[in-house]
Amino acid sequence: MKIRLLLFFFVGVTLLMTSAAAQQLTVEEVVKTALQKNYDVLLSENAAATAANDYRYSTGGFLPTLNATGTQVTNSQDQHQEFDPSNPAFASNPIREGKGIKSAVINSGLQLSWTLFDGTKMFSVRNRLSAQNELGLANVKNQMNNTVASVITNYFNVVRQKQQLKAIQELIEVNNERVKLAEKKLQVGTGGKPELLQARVDLNAQRTLALQQETLIQQLKDQLNGLLGMSLPDGFDVADTIPINLNITLNDVVGGFEQQSPILKVAATNVNIARLSLKERRAERYPVINFVSAYSYSKTDNLVVLNKNLPLLSRFNGYNYGFSISLPILNGFNQDRLIQNAMINHQRQQLVYDQQKNAAFVLIRNGFTNYENSKRILILQEENILLAKENVTIALEGFRRGITTYIELRTAQQALSDAFSQLIAARYNAKAAETELMRLKGSLLE
Repeated sequence: MKIRLLLFFFVGVTLLMTSAAAQQLTVEEVVKTALQKNYDVLLSENAAATAANDYRYSTGGFLPTLNATGTQVTNSQDQHQEFDPSNPAFASNPIREGKGIKSAVINSGLQLSWTLFDGTKMFSVRNRLSAQNELGLANVKNQMNNTVASVITNYFNVVRQKQQLKAIQELIEVNNERVKLAEKKLQVGTGGKPELLQARVDLNAQRTLALQQETLIQQLKDQLNGLLGMSLPDGFDVADTIPINLNITLNDVVGGFEQQSPILKVAATNVNIARLSLKERRAERYPVINFVSAYSYSKTDNLVVLNKNLPLLSRFNGYNYGFSISLPILNGFNQDRLIQNAMINHQRQQLVYDQQKNAAFVLIRNGFTNYENSKRILILQEENILLAKENVTIALEGFRRGITTYIELRTAQQALSDAFSQLIAARYNAKAAETELMRLKGSLLE
């Protein structure tokens, strides 16, 4: 018996020393780390970077295009030419032949094309890329908002289980006292051995629950650390309490939620992108006017010519400029099809926005109802825990005096255990309801 008591004392001291050495992290510190290390946030930022890069170079659509070309060709030919002998110039030599006659040809040029008018399509494209950049940022904010909500919920779930462990430890103390009283009653002959055996069984059951609770806490800590890319220190600890804002009103959540909600911001941006895409399709009905210009250079070097009238070297260079116009007239009604599809997509995105707005409002109303009920339950459980503690104190004193049976004491203990669990769950549920309201409104990042 003494060895067992010494063992439990040593384990308890070790746990206290470990807990004291663990670094306690606040929820604000954990959230800050999550925004930097969470993989979902990093992936959404990476996707947004592509849209930002497209918008950064969108001014190129207003600039001319300039292309350079160049070729160099060396020819080696065998030639055979027969001329009219009646021509005095070829009378003496009407047949001329040569092998391996070489020539070099160089061609180069610059072509410039500048779109002056395309039905304002270039402006719509730039505006669409700007909207897609905004969409990327809205997706990042939405992911951050969801990640923060998940991190807060997981963090306070660890706090909840930590409080549950503390409650189990308090119940272990009550069971220890019950065992001591049962031993004394057995020694003086006022109690029976079954009472002592049952007290020890209940004590061991509570110790088992404590070990299981420690395992659960470590698992939840690992899950929380996983949300942060495993960047938290080993053996970190969390706070001991769950702070709850009990003063949220429905107007606080509903007011301005349409402008603040990240989900609605994403949907509204998709509507704008669809509208700009429709403008692009409609702009394709208009003519396209381009300014075109070119500079060319050509050089031919004949090392040998059979025909003396041909030049050994010829070179040309010069430039040209002008305007081109392209007007679509008939393309199998393909343009009508594209415009109608763009209109349908715009209508669809508007319907999606209205649907998500309606769903968000319903979720806010449901969430606020849950928040209000959670507050009422919390108040009841705060009162209930005081009653349960007082009941156990009275039952222990009655058991000490022989007035209360061990069954009555055990019933009081179970009531206290239930009261602890219900109170801790009520605190966590109230915090979860508060967090969900702030997530729906989009104010967690504030």
